[in-house]
Amino acid sequence: MAMLEVNNLSIQFGGLHAVDNFHMKIEKGELYGLIGPNGAGKTTVFNLLTGVYKPNEGIIKLDGQDITGKSIIDINKAGIARTFQNIRLFKDMTVLDNVKAGLHNHHKYSTLTGILRLPKYFKVEKEMNERAMEILKVFNLDQEAELLAGNLPYGKQRKLEIARALATDPKLLLLDEPAAGMNPNETQELMDTIRFVRDHFNMTILLIEHDMKLVGGICEELTVLNFGQVLCQGETSKVLKDRLLLLHIWRIRRKYRMAMLEVKDLHVYYGVIQALKGNFPLR
Repeated sequence: MAMLEVNNLSIQFGGLHAVDNFHMKIEKGELYGLIGPNGAGKTTVFNLLTGVYKPNEGIIKLDGQDITGKSIIDINKAGIARTFQNIRLFKDMTVLDNVKAGLHNHHKYSTLTGILRLPKYFKVEKEMNERAMEILKVFNLDQEAELLAGNLPYGKQRKLEIARALATDPKLLLLDEPAAGMNPNETQELMDTIRFVRDHFNMTILLIEHDMKLVGGICEELTVLNFGQVLCQGETSKVLKDRLLLLHIWRIRRKYRMAMLEVKDLHVYYGVIQALKGNFPLR
């Protein structure tokens, strides 16, 4: 049984089909990539999978369980956790408390127990502290446990966000552009971290990424998305070697931009094209 199976997934905003008849199947323990130009609908797919948006059509199954249209909380409890393109840590809380925030699905006590500091409060807090430190050690963040999350270097903030997501004990981890803003050394370290997370936690991972070196280095399967539709799926090496496919993406977006932009905005158009060339190198 597949860890994630998506069929005929669609959502429409007014007259815009942001995601149209999307389909994808991810096996347990697989490291899967979702790629495409800016505006292709990748983050919208993540928002559909996590309950931020409700699909107009389609079915989403997680480990055989239908989670279509469920709330964000219910989907998280079912086993999906995510990170975001823009880091969303609790920056005024400690590194340790950020991870503990992800543990509350599985370590609970009542509000009254917390206020009165009953014995169960101390028992559960001790368990959470121990588990949080175990997770932080995996990411070599245990020495920074008492620091404010906002004071960590950028690369470590990325790691902390992944650690917090893992604290929810997910079956499927969604990473939205985890290498965004990283230098080459940080990106290489992130690649090693993602591999380690998959192997150490026996995790299934789906990631969105524009860095083709990272995608080619760790992803086993890819789906290429453009204007909300699947263009290609398959083994990473085969997809990335398909120059005609990547050129096709570039040409479609060029035609669309030329139709939508006025002559006075052509400088914007050329900037977009250059960005797309960088995202999908054709050499």
